[in-house]
Amino acid sequence: MNAEQRTYLDSYLDTLSASEREKNTLFTAGYFCADRENANICSALIQSGKKTATCSMKYWYESGAAPMPSIGQLQVVTDWDGVPTSIIETTEVQEEKFCDVPAEFALAEGEGDGSFEWWRQAHWNYISSECEEIGIEPSDEMVLVLERFRVVYSPRAGCEGG
Repeated sequence: MNAEQRTYLDSYLDTLSASEREKNTLFTAGYFCADRENANICSALIQSGKKTATCSMKYWYESGAAPMPSIGQLQVVTDWDGVPTSIIETTEVQEEKFCDVPAEFALAEGEGDGSFEWWRQAHWNYISSECEEIGIEPSDEMVLVLERFRVVYSPRAGCEGG
């Protein structure tokens, strides 16, 4: 987390009571997706409240490349350039095989044309690309970590506090 992101996080934490601040000890910062266009789209979807879920391959957590998300974790969501746009709190974490991800969860991701078919194709393409980069075979049986979250702070969108 850089200084601008930390200042943004501190602005949110300053709105909380002392007891609420003590409960918030897990913080991350970053953008969603792997390219500028989609990272900026996801940032805007989160700010608007349309995107309330995300997922990634369990592989990344098992490999140690990223810490496993946990309920109550706060993330400073940024655009591609690292500029903070909102803060989200993880409200649910579960694991599902790619083939078992329910349509309702996929729709909560809020991306594309909103259809389950779009979600499956876009995520299959993305996951397949990730698998190719790390030398593993993509499969419908691959386990994904599904996260749900809520926006707790987004003053640029006129939504302060939780």
